[in-house]
Amino acid sequence: MKKTILFVTLISPILGLLFYYTSCNNTYKRLPIMGERSLSANGDTLYHTLPDFAFVTHTGDTLKSADIEGKYIVADYFFTTCNTICPIMSRHMEKVQSEFKDDDLVVILSHTVDPEYDSVQVLADYAKSHAAITGKWFFLTGDKKELYDQARYGYLISALEGDGGEDDFIHSDKFVLIDKDRRIRGFYDGTDTKDVKRLIDEIEVLKFEYQDRLK
Repeated sequence: MKKTILFVTLISPILGLLFYYTSCNNTYKRLPIMGERSLSANGDTLYHTLPDFAFVTHTGDTLKSADIEGKYIVADYFFTTCNTICPIMSRHMEKVQSEFKDDDLVVILSHTVDPEYDSVQVLADYAKSHAAITGKWFFLTGDKKELYDQARYGYLISALEGDGGEDDFIHSDKFVLIDKDRRIRGFYDGTDTKDVKRLIDEIEVLKFEYQDRLK
């Protein structure tokens, strides 16, 4: 009896997810593609995509967009001296990392909004404090304007204008899910446990979508 209860407990979340994203004709609900879109000359839909980037990681290496081509990205913006939402977001990102620690196709990019203070060494210490797995979870710094432009015009996490100057500041609680084609597929409240769980579930849905393409 105990074994039966344990089995049901373990399998119920999986069955629930499959039930939610399937219907009687064996289709599933795809995640939306977010951002502006346009039509190409031949009538194909062109979606908003993440621009190329090159930022310095907490290990001192340079991470380029080409280095993680074809991967699923979970991205956020934070700063190490933040004592409000950032610690909560980082703890929740630990959960995301834990769920996909053995999946090489899922990477996490945490960008600092305070590159003047958040040096490579500061980010390395912060990464260690959150048990970041090398090659899985990258803490990124670089030119402030480039970081902020990526936040505003790449990840679309801020609607406020800015020039990346001294008085410019972005503070967002958003986690952003990017697919293999660099398209935005979801925004999530990184401070909310339930929304982070939704992110984890929807990464699985996104993976199923890409697997379905190969059939």
